[in-house]
Amino acid sequence: MSQPVIAQKSPILVPVEAGKTYYWCSCGKSASQPFCDGAHKGSEFAPVPYKAEKDGTVAFCGCKHSKNGALCDGAHKAL
Repeated sequence: MSQPVIAQKSPILVPVEAGKTYYWCSCGKSASQPFCDGAHKGSEFAPVPYKAEKDGTVAFCGCKHSKNGALCDGAHKAL
């Protein structure tokens, strides 16, 4: 399996709306970080859906190495 591109070594804080689905970029190549813009096409990567349960701010993973899917788990600290 290929390794994703590290978009940044910190979480990306984004305000989200309850009930809305966001598509997190898992490859790291999107120009619309942390969201997918289709840059993964032709690779083994695919966007990861995240459905917001409530309004608020979410810390999406910027390094693309989180074991917590689209959400930051601090993995960037070890890179």
